Order: sequence, then structure tokens, then C-alpha cells
Amino acid sequence: MMRNVLHLIGSFHEGGSERQAIQLARLLKETGRYGVNIACLDASGVLLKEVTSLGFGDIPQFPLTSFYDRNAFKQLRRFARFLSEREIDVVHTHDFYTNVFGMPGAVIAGVPVRIASRRETTGWRTSAQKFVERRAYALAHAVVVNAEAVRKQLIGEGLPDRKAVTIYNGLDTARVKTRTMMGGDEALQAMGLATGETNPLVTIVANLRHKVKNHSMFLRAARTVSRTVPEARFVIAGEGELTESVRKEAEALGLADRVFFIGRCERIAELLDLSSICVLSSTAEGFSNSILEYMAAGRPVVATDVGGASEAVVDGQSGYLVRSDDDAAMASRIILLLRDCELARAMGGRGREIVEQTFSCETQLHKVLELYDRLLAEARPLARRASKRSSKISLEAQQ
Repeated sequence: MMRNVLHLIGSFHEGGSERQAIQLARLLKETGRYGVNIACLDASGVLLKEVTSLGFGDIPQFPLTSFYDRNAFKQLRRFARFLSEREIDVVHTHDFYTNVFGMPGAVIAGVPVRIASRRETTGWRTSAQKFVERRAYALAHAVVVNAEAVRKQLIGEGLPDRKAVTIYNGLDTARVKTRTMMGGDEALQAMGLATGETNPLVTIVANLRHKVKNHSMFLRAARTVSRTVPEARFVIAGEGELTESVRKEAEALGLADRVFFIGRCERIAELLDLSSICVLSSTAEGFSNSILEYMAAGRPVVATDVGGASEAVVDGQSGYLVRSDDDAAMASRIILLLRDCELARAMGGRGREIVEQTFSCETQLHKVLELYDRLLAEARPLARRASKRSSKISLEAQQ
């Protein structure tokens, strides 16, 4: 009998967690081993079109305004009822909000396997949020993390070692393969960049919704690089409410004519193909999808040594790692790579090899299937059926 899996996603806005969740749901569906469902807390976002094109047409939404108001309990009952009706065997949540909402709902519905996720180390959550999320982890059979750094952090916070399971993000390499034969100027123009020049591009792909991405460090490094390599240009790809403040900071640093803000990039393959060096300046991360995309595109990486960065970037081989907020060190590494094209190419090639060997979609899917199979085998079928009957009676009584 085919088992049913539900992936609960916060929204369909562009982001690493959202894209990884959608990719995993697609991969699982393609195997035919599980009946795969998707639900969300908020159905807005540019990725919704992609999800529906994959055949996930019926996507229920459970909108929240708070975890503590009347609506939250109403949505929780709706969610538990949905899980029972669809006979869901595995609930897999993907971020803070879906963990906190999804784990209790799965318990109420008697779902035999409950899997939460954690994708960040420190710097993202308040003490109150951490407390609430720990309660959700207590209801989970496993917590999937995307880096050993995140796993160590969770265990340090009190999560039992057996519950923390490291499964690295998988990268769909097709996403960073150039799909068109357009020339350099045409590609530059399509992304709103200056044409007619051969300036080396230093690129950062990171949303502008969270200060932890630390675009300020990137801009300070850009100012230093510009003094030594005046022909260098800098690209910031990403969208969010911090865009204007970062733009003003670039102007204040005298970089208005050197930094290009291109917003959400639909042509990530072309952008990386045109870039000489790719950067990430975060003060906190779990495991960066951007770093994997940089490496898969054969670009050398200069990144802050936070979260799982060191688990992907081999310092001195596929790129360089620098201390968080050390813009001087970042600038010196960028300058070195801009001056030594042969070194940059060698590092980019090594990065591509690492992605192919360790961070493929196939590896990610294999490990997720192993986890599902193990937890389902450990679940007690009789206890599950009794729990589901009890949940159904309870839900009917609440109607």
C-alpha cells in the first residue's frame, strides 16, 4: 500500500527553504513510491506557479495571524481534519512557522511519522521563538538539518542526538546551466546591467529581507576592491524590504555607478555565467543554496565562515572563507581572484566537482527516502490506527 506524505510549506515566496521543499516534493513524486501532497500557511508567492505546473493542483491553505488567537485553533482543527481525511502517514515541515503549526496538528490527527526541519544556526530567532520551537521538536520523530553545523547547534540546545538527521541540500544543476545562446551584451541588458564593457562582475545572490545577509559587509568590501581594481563591478541579486536602505548605503560609499541592483533574478544561470567571483556575506546561515549554485556554475566563492559554509567551500581549494563582518579580508580575497584568473578558474572547477559528488538531488532524495522508510518501519501500525480513530472521533466532536 502506498504511503502518503504531506509537505507543509510556509509560503511560495522565493527563498532557500521554499525552493528546497518544492524540489524535494517533486523528486519524491517522480519516484512513485509515495503519494505526495503539499499544503501551506500562505499561498502567495512567485513559486506557486511552478508548484501547480508540477501537478500539485489542490494546495490547501491554513492562514495564521498568530499562534495564540482563536483563528490559530480553528486552522489547527482544519489541518488535523485534512490530515485524517487524506490518511497522511508522514508530515514533513520545513521552517519555524510550519514546525510550530504542523507538529501539533499531526499529533492531533494521529500521523505516525512527524518530521520537522531546521535550516539556520544562530541569529534568527528570539528566545521566545526558540522556546516554542523546542516544544514542536519534542513532538517530532526527527528534525532534518541541512548542515552538521546546524546539527551541533541543535544538540547543544538540548535536542536528543538520535533525533537530529543531517541531509544536505540537493542542487538541481540544470538551474545553473545556461539555457540560451544569447551574447554577453544581450544577457547583460536582459538583467538590467551595463553593456558594451568587459568589466569583471562580483556577484552576491541573497534576499534583502533579513539583515543577517549583511549586504553592508559586501558593500564595504566592494569599496576596497574598487580602489585596487577600478574596473570591477558589483551585482546584488535579490529582493526584499531592505533594498532601498542597501541602495542608499551603496550611494553613501560612492558606489552608485559600480553596484547594480537587479532584484529577483529569473536568469540565474546567465548571471553566474557572466560573473567572475561570487560572494556571500551573511552573519548567520544554515546551509546556503547560493553557495551551491555558485560552485555548480564553476565560480570561485568568497564567503563568511558561518553555518555550514565550511562543509561546502574548501578554503583555498574551491574558494575562500573569511570571518563574519571582516570586509577587509573579503576584499583581499576578491582582489586576489580578480588578478589571478587561472587560480579563479581552478577553484571554480574544484567547486563544481564537490557539488556533483556531495550535493546532488539524487543524494538528497536517497537520504530522505531512507529516513521515511526507517521511521515508518519503527511506527506501530496498531497504535497508529487506534490513534487515528480516536482523532477522528475527537475532530467530529469539535465540529
